[in-house]
Amino acid sequence: MNPTPLYLGTSSWTGAGWETAFYPPGTKTADYLGFCASRFNSVEIDSTFYRVPTAKTVQQWRERTPEGFIFAAKLPQTITHEKCLAGTEAELNEFVGVMDLLGSKLGPLLIQMPYCNKKKFDGLDGFLQVLEPFLKSLPKDHQWGLEIRNKNWLGNKLFSLLREHGVAFVLIDQPWMPRPKEVFQRGDPITAGFAYVRLLGDRKEIEKRTLVWDKTIVDRTAELHEWVGILKPVQRRGVTIYVYANNHYAGFAPETVRLFNQIWVELNLDSLGVYRA
Repeated sequence: MNPTPLYLGTSSWTGAGWETAFYPPGTKTADYLGFCASRFNSVEIDSTFYRVPTAKTVQQWRERTPEGFIFAAKLPQTITHEKCLAGTEAELNEFVGVMDLLGSKLGPLLIQMPYCNKKKFDGLDGFLQVLEPFLKSLPKDHQWGLEIRNKNWLGNKLFSLLREHGVAFVLIDQPWMPRPKEVFQRGDPITAGFAYVRLLGDRKEIEKRTLVWDKTIVDRTAELHEWVGILKPVQRRGVTIYVYANNHYAGFAPETVRLFNQIWVELNLDSLGVYRA
């Protein structure tokens, strides 16, 4: 029996230093996405967090990638950070309508929440009072993932609500959030038919060392082994897995993807892997 799919890619397809460290010499900016799609089978779009893309832009993304390639994309910050999920029907409909132009290449849509202090929500219960009607409003024919950055909110109360609506709890690797093993000890965080993992790292600390993302700065081999070990039984449950690496995680996201894939293959989780050199 074939294993359930693994989608593996970077968060965005650009970064200072990539023009020499990742892309072949002379590669035009317009060809970056196509080259990225020749190496990975998915990518997470970061730019949609800042603005809703035009229809023309989304159509170009679709045309420049092969069949079977999958895009994940962040919801605009207007929805998540400015309005904090309340009264966002118009913005949500606009965003989904444009992203639907990707057709079968559209994958999970990421609801990336900021750290929510008491000025925004009165603890987890206050957040859930806003989250629940928002989840009810989401189109059910799309994949949705929720990322939160309040470590004390992780547990069955949150996981159960997400599971009720088929929304994935997004697992993240950041220094101020629990390690994956601890998250699983708080309950089952696999709340949908897919798992969404984001390898984010410590932006402030790594930017003290570099602002050019052309080589590994932090050795994340041990952490990647941990993630692969955690995801092995998840895949066996028939859960599709999406994993995206940020430059801030280790210094050079394409290398993080390559290393993750190497570890994945070495542990015989997938006979082929998804990284193409």
